[in-house]
Amino acid sequence: MLLCLTANHRNTSFDLLEKLSFGAPEAARSLVEGSAVVRGAVILATCNRFEAYLEVPDAHGDDAAAATVDVMSRASGVDPAALRDAVTVFSGDDVVQHLFSVSSGLESVVVGEDEISGQVRRSLERARTIGTTSSELERLFQKATQTSRGVKTRTALGGAGRSLVRLSLELASSRITDWSMTKVLLVGTGQYAATTVTALRDRGVENLSVFSPSGRAAAFATKYSVHAELSLADAIAASDVVITCTAYMAIDPSVIVNSSRRLIIDLGLPRNVDPAVASMPGIELLDLETISLHAPIEELTAAADARALIGEAAAGFTADHSVEPAIVALRSHVFDLLDLEIARARSRGAGDETEAALRHLAGVFLHGPSVRARELARAGRANDFIDGLDAVYNVRAALLAEEPEIGTATA
Repeated sequence: MLLCLTANHRNTSFDLLEKLSFGAPEAARSLVEGSAVVRGAVILATCNRFEAYLEVPDAHGDDAAAATVDVMSRASGVDPAALRDAVTVFSGDDVVQHLFSVSSGLESVVVGEDEISGQVRRSLERARTIGTTSSELERLFQKATQTSRGVKTRTALGGAGRSLVRLSLELASSRITDWSMTKVLLVGTGQYAATTVTALRDRGVENLSVFSPSGRAAAFATKYSVHAELSLADAIAASDVVITCTAYMAIDPSVIVNSSRRLIIDLGLPRNVDPAVASMPGIELLDLETISLHAPIEELTAAADARALIGEAAAGFTADHSVEPAIVALRSHVFDLLDLEIARARSRGAGDETEAALRHLAGVFLHGPSVRARELARAGRANDFIDGLDAVYNVRAALLAEEPEIGTATA
């Protein structure tokens, strides 16, 4: 069974989300290794949401949810009761619908934002790296990526430039007379920083420099044709706008050496700028919480179109899942016969060419029934295919044997 625990900008404080973003992703390994009921876990933690996607045995959802709250709260320094109150739990088909909506940007602060689909993809890659994903979660996340691409190409939400970065620059534009004459300092060198460079240049910024708390400024500067800074304090003093998007607390009052008029935009999570900076003379601070308050109302028609596509994709995923054990049973039946025939052919002197031909024939034979099975499932007729297998190939016993381990069988 699929399970999702979610807390987001709509019902959770940014302080809590900040703590979760710091500790939760790396806690997935201990969640899976230390639990008898969590088979796989993918953690998505961004600036405005925390999501834990799990594969668990049926009827163990409550135990898995409790274990997840316990592990994530300890890893993030969050009070377990506060996290328990913050999360909403989805199970089964609702998980599919939710992730497809998240990955398509429909649950974001800026509806249809560009970055979220990449964040979803990277969360799966992280789970692979630390060994916490599962075959069912792989299928779910891969389909989510395909769905988000479809939403982007087939609806008005696919317009370029939807992101928190661009929203923050729109808000900042009311304070900036001419972006081409503005000195901008970027603090951070990750993927978000690269996105910010593009957004700034689209605004006409020409005087752009970068500082890296981790010492990567030179390489980033060479790649993106900006100026590398060695001293954060000096770089801030020389800048009109400072934008932070790093993993560190980079700016506190000690590095502000003059009090001239300056706008600081904090896009980091965890927070990159000490809130005390906002009280310094001449400093205006835009942080994620402030930016989110100004998020535009979603375009209703585009969002409705996107949700229709997502609903269709989620229904298709569920239908495919319902018939997948039957396809596995058919493949197992055919491959057992194939192995016997290959062994028989080998005993008569056949070589590799014969084996290759037989395997190709088996693949061709299986393709048509597999496609037809999914068509029937999406039409609500999965049982027609299952009953047909029983009638023609007598594989119902094999099908039932596969059902408890669907995830393993379809890996």
